[in-house]
Amino acid sequence: MITEEQLKKMSDDDYMNEAQLEFFHHKLKEMKAELEESIDIARQALADNEVSSDVSDIATKQEMQQLHLRTVERQTKLLHKVEETIGRLKSGEYGYCEETGEPIGIPRLLARPTATLSIQAKEAQEYKERTEGEGE
Repeated sequence: MITEEQLKKMSDDDYMNEAQLEFFHHKLKEMKAELEESIDIARQALADNEVSSDVSDIATKQEMQQLHLRTVERQTKLLHKVEETIGRLKSGEYGYCEETGEPIGIPRLLARPTATLSIQAKEAQEYKERTEGEGE
């Protein structure tokens, strides 16, 4: 398998070749495993039913449970996104903008392997959200 440095040095003509797809598939599988482990740890922490009579301990535990719930929620959403991205990789759609069909680009995919929009399409989406949100 190629390294990140080798990936960065590849020509644009090699975009989403077999080696690049293998690199990102491996990266996404690692992300998935890390997320699953993190979700399991947070769920185990939530399942801890240690009882305390101290009011400050109870408050601290409730705050920690809220934190673990947010962690599970956020990471579950990301896990689904990673799984969808693996599906796009297998179907041959990975690395190309959902809106324009243009390449997303290796630097953006290295920074955010689950990216579905090119930088330009993402900026346009964010601009639209900002301008539509101001009118409300």
